[in-house]
Amino acid sequence: MNGMTEEGMKQMAHMMGQQGSMMGPMQGPMQGAMMAATGYAAGRGLLGGALLRNPWVMLAAGIAAGYFLHKYQDEIMLALAKGTGMGKDFILQQKESLADLIEETREKEEQQAKPEQPAA
Repeated sequence: MNGMTEEGMKQMAHMMGQQGSMMGPMQGPMQGAMMAATGYAAGRGLLGGALLRNPWVMLAAGIAAGYFLHKYQDEIMLALAKGTGMGKDFILQQKESLADLIEETREKEEQQAKPEQPAA
């Protein structure tokens, strides 16, 4: 690791310690943003621009991705089908819930619109 990454990690730890007492509910998002920035800086320092720009590395990555996609094609298709089915079920449940809420609202409005009849 280079000096900037270590320094950044020290600053991040110091800032997170101070934010716990000052920020309260904002601590989670702030920590996430700082961790993402630190991770990006560390990855950029490690990989650099030269390694990712090398055409041989890109070719090897493409071949590896293609191999694994071909090898696990059936599992990938099953997972996608399951995810799609779960999404459709979720949408149908939300439509039902919304229809129920609308019906309840209409019933309440009808009850409020009818004047109360005095008992004879």
